[in-house]
Amino acid sequence: MKNTEYAIKVDDLTVAYDYKPVLWDIDLAVPKGVLMAIVGPNGAGKSTLIKTILGIIKPIAGTVAVFGKPYKKNRKIIAYVPQKGSVDWDFPTTVFDVVLMGTYGQLGWIRRPGTRERKIAFKAMERVGMSAYRNRQISQLSGGQQQRVFLARALAQEAEIYIMDEPLQGVDATTEIAIINILKELRKAGKTVIVVHHDLQTVLEYFDWVTFLNVKKIATGPIKDIFNDENLTKTYGINYKVALNP
Repeated sequence: MKNTEYAIKVDDLTVAYDYKPVLWDIDLAVPKGVLMAIVGPNGAGKSTLIKTILGIIKPIAGTVAVFGKPYKKNRKIIAYVPQKGSVDWDFPTTVFDVVLMGTYGQLGWIRRPGTRERKIAFKAMERVGMSAYRNRQISQLSGGQQQRVFLARALAQEAEIYIMDEPLQGVDATTEIAIINILKELRKAGKTVIVVHHDLQTVLEYFDWVTFLNVKKIATGPIKDIFNDENLTKTYGINYKVALNP
């Protein structure tokens, strides 16, 4: 498969904090149109990997390509949903304003959002079930509602690649199902979705592709091929049954 046929291609990537490797010599090729989980223990470098792909963290070695080009040249086609804990939820802004921000990347610095962008934002809120809350301050939302808002902002970007850092963490069961259904719809539409995920119990049900990570890449590929006892043991140091029933 040619480099340009991969949504994300990472080569020889190494990231270190204070000279301590957090990611070591990572090679990763993510095909277009997959719904992929990144799994691994705490401290495995999962969030660091996606932040490096997004250019938020600078590696000490290696390269990242987005459809064969550097991230900066293709940044408009990537939507990012950060960890909920990294967001200032006390910032005085409404649900609608946050979702509308998702359209800014396509507008550039000069143009202001118009009728088209407002329609996109309303459609995104409707898709995640947050239309009734459009004038609500984000600080007044529940955890699950906040996560829906940031998913709506990502949807408003109308991106080709969606990268999400633990979008299901701390949400209620109804919100979790709603989010996963939307992610599956994105995959069905040919989008590429990469999700840092912590619950091994649901990997088989929710995803079709998985990357096992523990500082080094342990394995990556279709769920049916690599979600097995061997890779779970290499990643977590415990056997398959224990990993699924901690």
